[in-house]
Amino acid sequence: MAKIRRRYIRSLDLEQGRVDMTHGSGGRAMAQMIEELFLDAFDNEFLRQLNDQASFSIPAGRMVMATDSHVVTPLFFPGGDIGSLAVHGTINDVTMSGAKPLYLSAGFILEEGFPLADLKRIVDSMAAASREAGVPIVTGDTKVVERGKADGVFINTTGIGIVPEGIHISGERAQPGDRILLSGFMGDHGVAVMSQRENLTFSSAILSDSAALHGLVASMVAAVPEIHCLRDPTRGGVATTLNELARQSGVGMLIQETSLPVREAVSATCEFLGLDPLYVANEGKLVAICPAASAERLLETMKNHPLGRDAAIIGEVVADSHAFVQMETSFGGKRIVDWLSGEQLPRIC
Repeated sequence: MAKIRRRYIRSLDLEQGRVDMTHGSGGRAMAQMIEELFLDAFDNEFLRQLNDQASFSIPAGRMVMATDSHVVTPLFFPGGDIGSLAVHGTINDVTMSGAKPLYLSAGFILEEGFPLADLKRIVDSMAAASREAGVPIVTGDTKVVERGKADGVFINTTGIGIVPEGIHISGERAQPGDRILLSGFMGDHGVAVMSQRENLTFSSAILSDSAALHGLVASMVAAVPEIHCLRDPTRGGVATTLNELARQSGVGMLIQETSLPVREAVSATCEFLGLDPLYVANEGKLVAICPAASAERLLETMKNHPLGRDAAIIGEVVADSHAFVQMETSFGGKRIVDWLSGEQLPRIC
């Protein structure tokens, strides 16, 4: 790599420089950005080959693949940024099948004029999240569009993983009598992003819950391999996720309002903004559905992991040909928890 760099007259100005169209032209400036910024941050044996693809061996098992595009605004928010979010989000999508995530790709769409200092901050955050998760970014792509044609930076990440033999976790496997578990507090990510966007201040900081959940899921699957469904409740929150699973499985869901974990600050902010925490996005939580006989064992396993210490059993799966999600309220009544109509918080992931 050092020999390659000596071809360039000067290094990238990562403090004052900005992205320009030459950085996406396929020429020397683009090669310089790849080598001095992306390769430096993501460095691994696959990227060092500087090919247009990554070649690797995989262990036995069923392969899974997921892709996600990240357009969050603002790019930096309390508890994270678009870079770490891009890594965590795709790892979690792969993991919700019970898979062990193996590798990631990253594609960047950069707007002309975007500060290189901000780009480096994002790339370094992605690299740190990837290293911490143990899931390397092994290939990628960069494009530059004209000023005004994007919003600073958009990132697409794709991940692959392997599901061990004997594990069958899917959205159509929920059965009447199953229990519904949530791994922790709802709505942290959506409220953190909104607070930064609207310059809201709180007596206690609300941070995004953005995190890679594969360690938690691995411990859950080891303890309760008969888990039926896993899903991370991102856009549309817990309510939308439960409706998705109910429709896929052809069952109903009944949740308990008093069992739903919500931080007091998040609840108060949602009330102030006219939002329902059930529909607010999360980026480091999961919904799990398992047989009733395994629910307490699964809950204990989740609580023993740092990312599941606030887990709770929030309801049960019921027979319902209409696939309705209902909630028993704290007043003793019931109400329908319907699909999200429109979009409560745009551009949150």
